Amino acid sequence: MYDYLIVGAGLYGAVFAHEAKKAGKSVLVVDKRPNIAGNVYTENVEGINVHKYGAHIFHTNNKEVWEYITQFAEFNRFTNSPVANYKGELFSLPFNMYTFNKMWGVVTPEEAAAKIAEQRKEITGEPTNLEEQAISLVGRDIYEKLIKGYTEKQWGRDCKDLPAFIIKRLPVRLTFDNNYFNALYQGIPVGGYTRMVENMLDGIEVRLDTDYFEHKEELAALAKTVVYTGTIDAFFDFRLGTLEYRSVRFENELLDIPNFQGNAAVNYTDRETPWTRIIEHKWFEFGKDQNGNDLPKTVISREYSSEWKPGDEPYYPVNDDKNSKLYAEYKKLADAEKNVVFGGRLGEYKYYDMDAVIAAALSKTKELL
Repeated sequence: MYDYLIVGAGLYGAVFAHEAKKAGKSVLVVDKRPNIAGNVYTENVEGINVHKYGAHIFHTNNKEVWEYITQFAEFNRFTNSPVANYKGELFSLPFNMYTFNKMWGVVTPEEAAAKIAEQRKEITGEPTNLEEQAISLVGRDIYEKLIKGYTEKQWGRDCKDLPAFIIKRLPVRLTFDNNYFNALYQGIPVGGYTRMVENMLDGIEVRLDTDYFEHKEELAALAKTVVYTGTIDAFFDFRLGTLEYRSVRFENELLDIPNFQGNAAVNYTDRETPWTRIIEHKWFEFGKDQNGNDLPKTVISREYSSEWKPGDEPYYPVNDDKNSKLYAEYKKLADAEKNVVFGGRLGEYKYYDMDAVIAAALSKTKELL
């Protein structure tokens, strides 16, 4: 009945579906959730577009991807400028001259560079763990206040027990630029990501609340090719073992005040605060409704990083040696599957930014369609 059955209505699935339809193919999209848009789903609460599965800020240096995605939504000029809260002390992120001035009282880039160089000397040999790697890049003071506690909450492990490769580099800017991503193109879709994905899936049949595995034979029989964007180990019924992920739990609050923290993202970098960060969603769209009026209420989300277990949403692949080797074995099984395309963060067990997901989906459609 269909040329393509697409499992998952997130970004990879939506791009593939849109391109397949444009090429004259018949497409069915299924998703186990009650909504489209996968992890970029936004829900309107009191006029605020709440990022239901964590903050998503679009940024890219890829002009082709930017021109592609802006067909489906107008993007605002939001710039990601997080704040770090270490036991009540506030610092600018990424590490820049504001950070260094607050940390050491230095005023010029030369003074800041000298201070970092002096502190980096603590690590003499090749770093053997994340702690040593971080100190070798930015020094002890920044590591202790702005990296250590946050990273240990994120990964659920002591920094000395984490591999050095997790922090290959850290952005150090000897300027007063608070733009975290420093990308050529950046912003948030006006009206939220859900509306954007709706536009991508316009005219395409979508079945929500439909678990692919509960109807696998019946659904697979409907299409010549399956595009699968779920977890790759689940597709093969975990026959080689279970891949590991980190998950995130969200605690949301609607507050009857206009402003809770004055910024979209505040990271809590001490180990004692149980959450990693608080997102205040209204600031992604400057605290305004679609007509430019100030919104009287606010919605905040506290994020708690956790070890993934079956039943949780998988967010971040744990790309250590053990899991990378296991994924390589699953990849062999995937490559042997005829008429099945594995794509996206879960299908490829890869940490993808949104622009990279879109680029990968476009590349695959050019190859196949």
